[in-house]
Amino acid sequence: MGKVLIIGAGGVGTVVAHKVAQNPDVFTEIMIASRTKSKCDAVVKAIGNPAIRTAQVDADHVDELVALFNDFRPDIVINVALPYQDLTIMEACLKSGVNYLDTANYEPKDVAHFEYSWQWAYKQRFEEAGLTAILGCGFDPGVSGIFTAYAAKHHFDEIQYLDIVDCNAGNHHKAFATNFNPEINIREITQNGRYYENGQWVTTKPMEIHKDLTYPNIGPRDSYLLYHEELESLVKNFPTIKRARFWMTFGQEYLTHLRVIQNIGMARIDEVEYNGMKIVPLQFLKAVLPNPQDLGENYEGETSIGCRIRGLKDGKERTYYVYNNCSHQAAYQETGMQGVSYTTGVPAMIGAMMYLKGIWQKPGVWNVEEFDPDPFMEQLNKQGLPWHEVFDGDLEL
Repeated sequence: MGKVLIIGAGGVGTVVAHKVAQNPDVFTEIMIASRTKSKCDAVVKAIGNPAIRTAQVDADHVDELVALFNDFRPDIVINVALPYQDLTIMEACLKSGVNYLDTANYEPKDVAHFEYSWQWAYKQRFEEAGLTAILGCGFDPGVSGIFTAYAAKHHFDEIQYLDIVDCNAGNHHKAFATNFNPEINIREITQNGRYYENGQWVTTKPMEIHKDLTYPNIGPRDSYLLYHEELESLVKNFPTIKRARFWMTFGQEYLTHLRVIQNIGMARIDEVEYNGMKIVPLQFLKAVLPNPQDLGENYEGETSIGCRIRGLKDGKERTYYVYNNCSHQAAYQETGMQGVSYTTGVPAMIGAMMYLKGIWQKPGVWNVEEFDPDPFMEQLNKQGLPWHEVFDGDLEL
């Protein structure tokens, strides 16, 4: 049905490649490209499908991307490279006439700032080119937006309160490790918190607000209010929302390590002079921390991510909780990667499938909640991320 090019061969890229290869009726030709071709070759070897092509590309350079796109002629690019590279890849897609999908919004290298404005600015250019760009198609952002759209379509006349809750109750048996790119992860959680209430954004100190929330099959976990990018698009696309927040769990040992990393300056993203050269402390830290791709083998436990929603249906207040739990071990047995990579990679593949099937085709730049959620929700159940619903329960929020 279509040709797909995956950019990125990290943990998420590995999962995307496995899942794309499992659906040959949709993805008829596959290429994996990365700065390091040997990483792509290793993914192909693990999948055991020699028909998958690989290539070397530096996604910081539009010209290199254009040359690759013009050579392979993909129908859609799945961008699971770094968020810093979103704009160069979008530029290359416009120059080559290729459709686009990513899992995280653009952020500049020199400041930890998450905002969709840079990518939304491409809307008219993608429209005029007749190309579709699908933004934020991982789990959160991604499935969290699709869950919200599904709730709005089927269970509410008016969504008023939205809380996205993300729990990783797994144990990787490392003193300190991040579940995805350490640089991106630490930048994300050390910035100020932010939530939306009554038409304005409220800023909090990092990790200032937290409370115990009870997660299915896991139990109570200390959950911290963070800013997360999907809040920006969801309050725009569902204007009845009065309050929207994002919560994530962290263990005390993780937070202690993080505090030390910040206190000694290793979370800095500006350059420092060292032995006559300039280095970025956080990038150096990334080089010595465990690689998220290597955590899967000994990872126990599961993740639980979902949306807790309160609003009105037929004039009455109701609550709704829709969530997925994902086993780290089951993810590892299927793809060789842990559950955090799995929960991001599977939705990216489904989003590309939605495009190639003609279900999510709309020229312009769109967030996932702006498409029909039903066929995507159906595929989640088929592709390894089954979801569950709780009606009129205690949301604890």
